Amino acid sequence: MALDRSTIDKIPVWVWAAPVAAVLLILATMVNVIPASAMIALLLAAVLLGAAVFASVHHAEIIALRVGEPFGSIVLAIAVTVIEVALIVSIMLTAKSGSETLARDTVFATVMLVLNGIIGFCLLLGGARHHEQKFRTNAAAAALSVLGTLAVFTLVLPNYTLAAYGPVFSTSQLIFVATASMVLYGVFLFVQTIRHRDYFLLEVEGPEGAQEPAVVPSARTAWISGALLALSLTAVVLLAKILSPVLERVVYAAGLPKAVVGVVIAAVVLLPEGISALHAARLNRLQTSLNLALGSAMATIGLSIPIVGIAALWLGQPLTLGLAPGEMVLLILTLFISTLTLAEGRTTILQGAVHLSIFAVFLFLAAVP
Repeated sequence: MALDRSTIDKIPVWVWAAPVAAVLLILATMVNVIPASAMIALLLAAVLLGAAVFASVHHAEIIALRVGEPFGSIVLAIAVTVIEVALIVSIMLTAKSGSETLARDTVFATVMLVLNGIIGFCLLLGGARHHEQKFRTNAAAAALSVLGTLAVFTLVLPNYTLAAYGPVFSTSQLIFVATASMVLYGVFLFVQTIRHRDYFLLEVEGPEGAQEPAVVPSARTAWISGALLALSLTAVVLLAKILSPVLERVVYAAGLPKAVVGVVIAAVVLLPEGISALHAARLNRLQTSLNLALGSAMATIGLSIPIVGIAALWLGQPLTLGLAPGEMVLLILTLFISTLTLAEGRTTILQGAVHLSIFAVFLFLAAVP
């Protein structure tokens, strides 16, 4: 959504009305004024879920403009992680069959959606509009190296360890890998925000010339947006919890694999970040798009897996992390192609088409493995 100097400090009615209405619906279902399983409640929950997601996009963009890059990208990445962890843990608490693979399916879907879906659409849209886009290779290389390491640690390595049978870590292995993942992600944040902040901060001048400096909202507007962002994210989590049983029933009734549930969860939680990344690419700010996309993928693995791992140990539930052979092939292909795409510091629609083709194969094989 476009934000200019005449509207930056104006708070549209819908961006606070949507999360407030969502919270009222949630309270109504909690006190049984409206049964959570009633059709009207489910329809309202679906509509308000979408509205709350778009409201969170608006508030996150306001905060991002106030704090500047790369902190704005981190705000969205952490928000996405909070939603994802809450959804995964809430489904784990039901202890349904198949919940032990939900974290793996959701994290894998997140990586594929980010590296192939969001980045693919950003490159295609940006290339079609601006012919060629540029970005800083040192920032992209740093982010991709951390993301690739975290992905192999958590999604590939469990298939080849011996301490526990199957594609799982033993308790000590899970604790060690979770700690290593959080430490590595923490080091990346230190590099991104303090030591080498300039790598991620500056946009590269594109074919249309230097970009105008971004408008900055007032501190009052930023604080209001921060409170409404927290309310919107809470509403998203609770509404998704209401809708998750319906989602599972629909998936199973359609004869689709359990992994599709993870794909849907990843798509819901990545929608705000995806919209922001596409908006930045449209404005020829590909560096911001990459910061958003790669940052969300790293936060998903670097934070979600450790937190979900701790929750699984606390609840005494199994946690399957290792990917199936076909999924590992797609992951390795994605990391390889991403390395080639981000190696030269400039992209065209061709790279976008390549990533989107991998994304299409991923979606098809998720439904027809």
